[in-house]
Amino acid sequence: MLVLTDVNERIYYSNRRPMKAHPNKHIHAAIEYAMSEGWHFVSGGGSSHCFGRLRCGTSAHREHMMSIWSTPRNPEKHAAQIIRRVEHCSPDKT
Repeated sequence: MLVLTDVNERIYYSNRRPMKAHPNKHIHAAIEYAMSEGWHFVSGGGSSHCFGRLRCGTSAHREHMMSIWSTPRNPEKHAAQIIRRVEHCSPDKT
């Protein structure tokens, strides 16, 4: 996956669409970890409570995905859930 940054340090992917930084640093770090493990981030709608979705990068794992919430009750716990989901199903596993 091609990851680029511009002068404002916004993150871009190969399709050149920017990903907003998550307001919580723990969740943002968990999203970055998931992407480094081959997962794909899909931005949520403009007015939704869902910040976006993470999807497993392996085509055989189409059902492996997770919603990322904008304002979870416990951000650190939500970040830990993201990391657990990624570690449970990394794209190189079948």
